[in-house]
Amino acid sequence: MKASMLALAGVGVALMAQSGLAQQGAADLPDGPGKQLVMNECSKCHSTATINRAAGFASADEWRRVFSTMVELPDAQADTIAHYLAEHFPEDTSRRPNLIAGDTQIEIIEWTVPTLGQRSRDPVEAPDGSIWWTGMWASLAGRLDPDTGYMEEYHLPPSSRPHSIVPDAEGNIWYTGNSNATIGKLDPATGLITEYPTQARDPHSAVFHANGKLYFTSQGAGMLGRLDPATGQVDEIDVEPRPYGIKTAADGTVWVAFNGTNKIGAMDPDSMAIRYYEVPNEKTRIRRLDLDSNGIVWFVNSTMGKLGRLDPASGEITQWDSPSGSSSHPYALEVIDDKIWYNESGMRPDALVRFDPLDESFQSWAIPSGVGIIRNVWETEAGDLLIHQTSSNQVGIVRID
Repeated sequence: MKASMLALAGVGVALMAQSGLAQQGAADLPDGPGKQLVMNECSKCHSTATINRAAGFASADEWRRVFSTMVELPDAQADTIAHYLAEHFPEDTSRRPNLIAGDTQIEIIEWTVPTLGQRSRDPVEAPDGSIWWTGMWASLAGRLDPDTGYMEEYHLPPSSRPHSIVPDAEGNIWYTGNSNATIGKLDPATGLITEYPTQARDPHSAVFHANGKLYFTSQGAGMLGRLDPATGQVDEIDVEPRPYGIKTAADGTVWVAFNGTNKIGAMDPDSMAIRYYEVPNEKTRIRRLDLDSNGIVWFVNSTMGKLGRLDPASGEITQWDSPSGSSSHPYALEVIDDKIWYNESGMRPDALVRFDPLDESFQSWAIPSGVGIIRNVWETEAGDLLIHQTSSNQVGIVRID
């Protein structure tokens, strides 16, 4: 273990990409005024192939709104880039979500994080009510006061590139060092960081158990891990390909979603023995899951565009088509008051969906910022939903009536 004092980050704009990273998968762009500016600016943080794959926007103003959350440019250059993108990459209307009306009322509030280009993600609520997020590409953890909108950012080890964070009961912020094979603990009161090395190369998502231990997935390594904060001991096991989301049940079972096979895993927290439940269709891939008050497991079938339910007692699996269909790519999921909330990440704008199991009804809304993909969500103490948009650097809260 090692500890180091790290300063708060200042508000500003920074380039997040490592040299050469953005050129991977580079694609040719159409000729026209502004092409070279796009090549120069947009390829600093991502490949130009990302633009070709995008759903586009109907106007220059919409394009500018989006890339202004990624990089700060002089007005003249921003205008030229926006008009170039609007001309050559108009909206792909086939990717509009199928929005379903309903009686539930929500309010979505979003904030743009201070450091642009950081790819903010996976917001959580700390015991004091503050909202925290991780800026993966900038190797930072951010704190938001939702009452005032004040934000501050803590620098983490530069090589960590944290994927997810989770608070403990004392308010420490734990993160998964996706690029430096560590689990880290940030003490917000002092800025001190403690790192715990892992065997797996890419810790991914994590959750605290009632036994006080932290359980985590490592997607690329195909491993599950357990960290005892009291001793620093880390235990890890090999599992099915690409373990992703992770949650704990009231009975202590650790549930794991798999993004490399059509399975859901139930792990014993003590022995770390795991039982697998197979979801129909070999193309099925599951990113996130959660449990309701009856211990029923709810999951998103990302590749098939479905919402699913697993009864652990019987092994019975039921699935429903998501409102926007097979290409909707459901991603993040949370159960709040036994209602299922998830997003359709394949749509533009990204759609937030609510499912009521009692009458099997759907309701959905467009996310205001519209682009960036919600990759994880979190229920607050008040029963609201924390969201984010990764590539457009937004953190948000959905106030549920």
